[in-house]
Amino acid sequence: MDSVVLIIHLLIAIGLVGVVLLQRSEGGALGMGGGSSGGMGGFMTGRSASDILTKTTAILAGTFMVTSLVLAILAGKERESTSILDDVRTESRGTQEPSSTPAAPTVPKP
Repeated sequence: MDSVVLIIHLLIAIGLVGVVLLQRSEGGALGMGGGSSGGMGGFMTGRSASDILTKTTAILAGTFMVTSLVLAILAGKERESTSILDDVRTESRGTQEPSSTPAAPTVPKP
């Protein structure tokens, strides 16, 4: 089960990176001709393509978050649940094991 969710998670991550890289930058064109005035004609240009890419990005981001939560829940079930607060509670109750104290030094006889 973990492997299947992890593979789906990785495929979604790769798809998300690809979709984000396909989108055209709207701000700070850096002089690369990607603005509205001519320049390089893109693979997916136009308003409808950007709407599709935006919706796809939102869907992939949502599923990425869901698979991240599922993986976190599955990983938490496999381990024994421990908390830092448990250590604080045991120290405040005084139920912590007593530390071993060194024996008193012996004084040699003159």
